[in-house]
Amino acid sequence: MKKILKSPADIYLEEADELLERGDIVQASEKYYKAAEEAIKTISIYLKISPENWTLASINRAALEISKVLGVEILDYWNSATALYTATLDQDTLKILIKDVKRLVEIANEKYNELLGRS
Repeated sequence: MKKILKSPADIYLEEADELLERGDIVQASEKYYKAAEEAIKTISIYLKISPENWTLASINRAALEISKVLGVEILDYWNSATALYTATLDQDTLKILIKDVKRLVEIANEKYNELLGRS
Protein backbone atom coordinates (compact mmCIF):
# COMPACT_ATOMS: atom_id res chain seq x y z
CA MET A 1 0.00 0.00 0.00
CA LYS A 2 1.35 3.40 -0.99
CA LYS A 3 1.71 5.82 1.89
CA ILE A 4 0.35 9.30 1.21
CA LEU A 5 2.04 12.20 2.92
CA LYS A 6 -0.14 15.06 4.06
CA SER A 7 1.15 18.58 3.94
CA PRO A 8 0.74 20.87 6.96
CA ALA A 9 -1.87 22.74 4.91
CA ASP A 10 -3.84 19.51 4.38
CA ILE A 11 -3.81 18.80 8.10
CA TYR A 12 -5.06 22.30 8.90
CA LEU A 13 -7.83 21.88 6.29
CA GLU A 14 -8.97 18.61 7.84
CA GLU A 15 -9.00 20.15 11.31
CA ALA A 16 -10.89 23.19 10.01
CA ASP A 17 -13.51 21.03 8.29
CA GLU A 18 -14.04 19.06 11.51
CA LEU A 19 -14.39 22.25 13.56
CA LEU A 20 -16.84 23.69 11.06
CA GLU A 21 -18.94 20.51 11.20
CA ARG A 22 -19.12 20.93 14.98
CA GLY A 23 -20.24 24.54 14.52
CA ASP A 24 -17.06 26.17 15.82
CA ILE A 25 -16.79 28.83 13.14
CA VAL A 26 -14.14 30.92 14.89
CA GLN A 27 -11.69 28.06 15.41
CA ALA A 28 -12.43 26.67 11.94
CA SER A 29 -11.72 30.06 10.36
CA GLU A 30 -8.36 30.22 12.14
CA LYS A 31 -7.43 26.76 10.85
CA TYR A 32 -8.44 27.67 7.29
CA TYR A 33 -6.21 30.73 7.56
CA LYS A 34 -3.31 28.58 8.81
CA ALA A 35 -3.86 26.20 5.87
CA ALA A 36 -3.58 29.14 3.47
CA GLU A 37 -0.50 30.41 5.26
CA GLU A 38 1.19 27.02 4.89
CA ALA A 39 0.16 26.92 1.23
CA ILE A 40 1.81 30.30 0.60
CA LYS A 41 4.98 29.05 2.30
CA THR A 42 5.00 25.88 0.19
CA ILE A 43 4.54 27.73 -3.08
CA SER A 44 7.23 30.21 -2.03
CA ILE A 45 9.68 27.38 -1.51
CA TYR A 46 8.76 25.95 -4.90
CA LEU A 47 9.36 29.33 -6.57
CA LYS A 48 12.51 29.92 -4.50
CA ILE A 49 11.24 33.20 -3.06
CA SER A 50 10.97 32.21 0.59
CA PRO A 51 12.42 34.63 3.15
CA GLU A 52 14.82 33.69 5.92
CA ASN A 53 12.15 34.28 8.55
CA TRP A 54 8.39 34.02 8.14
CA THR A 55 6.42 36.96 9.47
CA LEU A 56 3.01 38.27 8.51
CA ALA A 57 4.70 40.90 6.36
CA SER A 58 6.90 38.34 4.60
CA ILE A 59 3.92 36.05 3.95
CA ASN A 60 1.99 38.96 2.43
CA ARG A 61 5.00 39.84 0.25
CA ALA A 62 5.35 36.20 -0.78
CA ALA A 63 1.67 36.08 -1.78
CA LEU A 64 2.21 39.15 -3.95
CA GLU A 65 5.33 37.66 -5.58
CA ILE A 66 3.57 34.34 -6.16
CA SER A 67 0.68 36.15 -7.84
CA LYS A 68 3.12 37.76 -10.27
CA VAL A 69 4.20 34.29 -11.39
CA LEU A 70 1.05 32.18 -11.03
CA GLY A 71 -1.68 34.78 -11.53
CA VAL A 72 -3.69 37.34 -9.65
CA GLU A 73 -6.15 34.74 -8.34
CA ILE A 74 -3.48 33.75 -5.80
CA LEU A 75 -3.98 37.14 -4.15
CA ASP A 76 -7.74 36.60 -4.23
CA TYR A 77 -7.32 33.26 -2.47
CA TRP A 78 -4.95 34.78 0.08
CA ASN A 79 -7.35 37.68 0.68
CA SER A 80 -10.13 35.16 1.28
CA ALA A 81 -8.00 33.48 3.94
CA THR A 82 -7.28 36.82 5.57
CA ALA A 83 -10.99 37.66 5.61
CA LEU A 84 -11.74 34.31 7.26
CA TYR A 85 -9.26 35.11 10.00
CA THR A 86 -10.18 38.73 10.63
CA ALA A 87 -13.93 39.09 9.99
CA THR A 88 -17.11 37.66 11.43
CA LEU A 89 -18.86 36.12 8.44
CA ASP A 90 -22.20 34.53 7.63
CA GLN A 91 -22.34 30.88 6.54
CA ASP A 92 -22.78 31.64 2.82
CA THR A 93 -19.78 33.97 2.67
CA LEU A 94 -17.77 31.52 4.73
CA LYS A 95 -18.42 28.72 2.24
CA ILE A 96 -17.22 30.86 -0.69
CA LEU A 97 -14.02 31.86 1.10
CA ILE A 98 -13.33 28.29 2.19
CA LYS A 99 -13.42 27.20 -1.47
CA ASP A 100 -10.73 29.79 -2.21
CA VAL A 101 -8.53 28.50 0.60
CA LYS A 102 -8.97 24.92 -0.57
CA ARG A 103 -7.99 25.93 -4.11
CA LEU A 104 -4.86 27.65 -2.77
CA VAL A 105 -3.93 24.47 -0.91
CA GLU A 106 -4.53 22.42 -4.08
CA ILE A 107 -2.14 24.68 -5.98
CA ALA A 108 0.46 24.36 -3.22
CA ASN A 109 0.13 20.58 -3.27
CA GLU A 110 0.54 20.52 -7.05
CA LYS A 111 3.72 22.60 -6.81
CA TYR A 112 5.06 20.51 -3.94
CA ASN A 113 4.49 17.31 -5.91
CA GLU A 114 6.28 18.85 -8.90
CA LEU A 115 9.18 19.67 -6.60
CA LEU A 116 9.27 16.06 -5.46
CA GLY A 117 8.96 14.80 -9.01
CA ARG A 118 5.59 13.16 -8.40
CA SER A 119 3.46 15.04 -10.90
